[in-house]
Amino acid sequence: MAPERWVSATDLAEYAYCPRAYYYRDHPPPGGPTADGRRRARAGVRYHARELGRERRRAEHGGGYVAVLVVGILLALGGLAWLLYR
Repeated sequence: MAPERWVSATDLAEYAYCPRAYYYRDHPPPGGPTADGRRRARAGVRYHARELGRERRRAEHGGGYVAVLVVGILLALGGLAWLLYR
């Protein structure tokens, strides 16, 4: 049986951010990073920056989206009531 290993909050956060980064921290490539590996790492950094930017925009503007949705539903219900009761 393998020895038990404690997992820290930092480990969980790194895994949640990128499971590959978590794996490669403890399992580096034997010959060091290759040119292709460095290129892919840069692509990964760009990917994560793009995704985190999207999440940040959603968090900052989420209330506006909800307000537009509520107004749209109220207008639709008002239009339906107008058609049914005129």
